[in-house]
Amino acid sequence: MILTVMKRQRAGYLEGIVSIIVNTILFGFKLWAGIVSHSVALVADAWHTLSDSASSVIVIAGTKLSAKKADKEHPFGHGRWEHIAAIFIGVLLAIIAWYFIKDSYENFKARESADFGLLAIIVTILSIVTKEGLAQYAFYLSRKTHNLSVKADAWHHRTDALSSVIVLFGIMLKNYLWWIDSALGIIISLMLIYAAYGIIAESINKLLGEKPSDELVAKIKTIINSVEEKNLYPHHFHMHNYVNHKELTFHLIMDGELSIKESHEIVTKIENEIREKLAIESTIHVEPSDHD
Repeated sequence: MILTVMKRQRAGYLEGIVSIIVNTILFGFKLWAGIVSHSVALVADAWHTLSDSASSVIVIAGTKLSAKKADKEHPFGHGRWEHIAAIFIGVLLAIIAWYFIKDSYENFKARESADFGLLAIIVTILSIVTKEGLAQYAFYLSRKTHNLSVKADAWHHRTDALSSVIVLFGIMLKNYLWWIDSALGIIISLMLIYAAYGIIAESINKLLGEKPSDELVAKIKTIINSVEEKNLYPHHFHMHNYVNHKELTFHLIMDGELSIKESHEIVTKIENEIREKLAIESTIHVEPSDHD
């Protein structure tokens, strides 16, 4: 369990530092190209990239806070800071998106168009390749460590790559549609809002509590059957996920003729197996089979 926490912490730090360095450099190139091209879409894309650096700072801070050991006030640890950090990232995305929707609309009303050139094309292609590379790297780390804030940052990178794809598509249509830059600015902003919604919704669901997955319930039932051959019927599962610490409670129907000592021994074996195989602390409520 300690090793898992250390891996999560290391993944958060590593992904965050790499993201900050790469995104800050990429932001400079994209902002330069946007200013030269007078493109609100490119400038919005540049600030989207810089927001990745800001969100990576949040990832590092969230990882640091979530790794704090349990204390008297927080007996289950501080792991849920990862969810809170992910919500901050989502809110940041939504705020940025709103401002660029307004800018795009103002440019459309003023009939302002961008002057895309070779610089804009090169920088946009560079952005697509770089951001998708960062996304793949972050997704890889999140799969290995199950770090939610790193996963949120990966989606942030992915949306930035997709927004650059849209900008590149718009550049190809620049000679046919004067309003393409304003339209792209709005489309990119809507993508940001969609990404923000997904990140915030997933994090809030984790904080509010979710039912155990069917896969996890199946694993628990397999453990129960392997520990005790007697007829045992688990039900009423509840999971309390504190990221670095998980608490599981469920009811277990067993033979009502068993003594308290016998029931306790069976339950203790099951709890120990769940702890060892799934790294979950479980509390089991025993019910006699003849109970209504």
